[in-house]
Amino acid sequence: MSVEDRLNAVAKNVEGKVQEAMSEVTGNPQDKVEGKAKQREAAAMHAKEDLKDQAKRVIDRA
Repeated sequence: MSVEDRLNAVAKNVEGKVQEAMSEVTGNPQDKVEGKAKQREAAAMHAKEDLKDQAKRVIDRA
């Protein structure tokens, strides 16, 4: 697991949440879509890191 990768995922999620919130203020539906997409991308990044952690644990046990 890379702490840097986890931090990048958290930053991407926060960026998406802020963009989605700003869409409510500005009324721009495109920002809402893009914000949600960034949040999904962050979730995928976390899932990838979880898989890497799990694989490392399996290898370490072998």
